Amino acid sequence: MSSLIHLKPKGPDVAIEAARWTEVHERCRDVIVGQDELLESLLLALLADGHVLLEGLPGLAKTLSVQCLAALVHGEFKRVQFTPDLLPADVVGTLIYRPQDGEFTTRHGPVFTNLLLADEINRAPAKVQSALLEAMQERQVTLGETTHPLPKPFLVLATQNPIEQEGTYPLPEAQLDRFLLKVTVDYPQRAHEREILERASTPGALDPHALRPVLDLEHVLAARKVVEQIYVDGRVKDYMVDLVQATREPRAYGVDLEGLAECRASPRATLGLLRASRAHAFLHGRGYVTPEDVKAVAPRVLRHRLTPTYEAEAQELTADDLVARVLTRVRVP
Repeated sequence: MSSLIHLKPKGPDVAIEAARWTEVHERCRDVIVGQDELLESLLLALLADGHVLLEGLPGLAKTLSVQCLAALVHGEFKRVQFTPDLLPADVVGTLIYRPQDGEFTTRHGPVFTNLLLADEINRAPAKVQSALLEAMQERQVTLGETTHPLPKPFLVLATQNPIEQEGTYPLPEAQLDRFLLKVTVDYPQRAHEREILERASTPGALDPHALRPVLDLEHVLAARKVVEQIYVDGRVKDYMVDLVQATREPRAYGVDLEGLAECRASPRATLGLLRASRAHAFLHGRGYVTPEDVKAVAPRVLRHRLTPTYEAEAQELTADDLVARVLTRVRVP
């Protein structure tokens, strides 16, 4: 692996570019306590032009984290509260007939923004969830016969409650696959919760609107171009492909997934590993991807693409357990 870590690509100085994003991370931590993986994942998605699914119980700072990110990158931010009576037009917009001139006018929905918070997305029925599919994949919305491009950057940050909760609907597999990352948000540790109390005693300490922008949208788009130039050795690319192939042909890789996974990772997962690994290397100030970068992002890229079967649930195995088996058995270059 030594030949992988001494190669330096041509192009911008990644360390200098990454320093700004380190500041964004630190400023988020001024408001958000003890959710470092969540904050890092939001930055990874923004750099890799992907979407994030945040799963956790209410009150764990999911919404607050997204608000902080929007404030720090000076992006337009809109929020949609998903409820059982929500309609697709409430998300993407609709055509409104004007009888006075006999024409239709377009009313854009909240999806026309830079950062869209789809709050409690799995409390709305499938027809509403599927209204986001075109926007998430093609970065456009079709209303009537006209296709409208979405602003750049465009990022969907969806929160969902665990599906065991009352009043939730499972997300369609097609929509799950369009999320670059899935982050599981857990309760804070005792020391972190104590720190939250201390900060809550200071007026404005937990207010995302008090944050001043560190970057603007032009910086975000420029950073994405730098991320796209991050060097990836051929053996590291082979490692990414092997990880995804191992979810489909586990026997060929000696992975024990027989009867434990219904859905397997698609080629979107392979591309997701590449994009997320490059963004992870960028955040750490490196112009090249190592296998450690791939392993760091793999659980977040793969966990929502492996659906445990009833047999796996009977053995109390989660999607994370299945991903861990893959990471353990596939050979690291």
